[in-house]
Amino acid sequence: MAERTSPTQRQRRLGSEIRKMRVKAGLQAEAVARLLGLDRSRLSNVEQGQRAISEERVRVLAQACHCTDDAYVAALVAMAAPGQRGWWNRYRGTLPAGLLDIAEIEAHAPRMRTAHSVHMPGVLQTSDHALAVFRVVVPQLPEHEVALRLAHRMERQQMLEGTSPQRYSGVLHEAALRMQFGGRKVARQQLKHLVYMSERHNVNLRVIPFSAGAFPGSGQTVNYSEGPVPELDTVQVDSTHGPEFLYEETQLAKYRAHLDWMERMALPPAASRDLIQTVAKEL
Repeated sequence: MAERTSPTQRQRRLGSEIRKMRVKAGLQAEAVARLLGLDRSRLSNVEQGQRAISEERVRVLAQACHCTDDAYVAALVAMAAPGQRGWWNRYRGTLPAGLLDIAEIEAHAPRMRTAHSVHMPGVLQTSDHALAVFRVVVPQLPEHEVALRLAHRMERQQMLEGTSPQRYSGVLHEAALRMQFGGRKVARQQLKHLVYMSERHNVNLRVIPFSAGAFPGSGQTVNYSEGPVPELDTVQVDSTHGPEFLYEETQLAKYRAHLDWMERMALPPAASRDLIQTVAKEL
């Protein structure tokens, strides 16, 4: 198979897990390459996500590494399987790769957990709210790219719809409810949309009121995508240079603890809806 020039985060993650499994078993790269019928350089490319690996080779490697976690191996095999191109690939070459990576990771997540202090979660934004956000980017985006980002963001929201919608748990700080992106009218419609979405059976939305005080990671936006097994969870955080993806065990544990803490501080869903409606009436 041809070498990839720009592997996706999901492809890099598979390569990273393959290397982790090999190193944990104490196997040298040369020995594993011979076992899989590859040369050393190609195995290196596989572990960097720059080349694909077949499902059968993943199984052979897992057996050689004495990996007995069947669910984990099955998840890696599924990641290696050639699949259909997702909807996000239509934007390849026109939008930053990081935005496409977010959509791909979300699409494969059985459940999403998010925490936002100032912004609304992307999958819960109205088009007018998202448009207002995209128009305050530095450097300023040309209108055609604003339109592309808006279309991409709206398509991301399909994860919460359909006959088998994904489960979503979000924590919002009261400060995010009171931000008036796009002005009062747009902000009021955004809050009404939050209430509407929070009533879906697959959506659990909770608000941390100002009165709750301090909590860890209060200035961060966190998107936690659960994998088919906990070892394949992914955290995505924002930076000024684009999204960053984290999946080391210590990082996952840290952000799970952050989210658990915030959920304990947040109001129950019904009381959260009441607060959202109160803020909307005040606008």
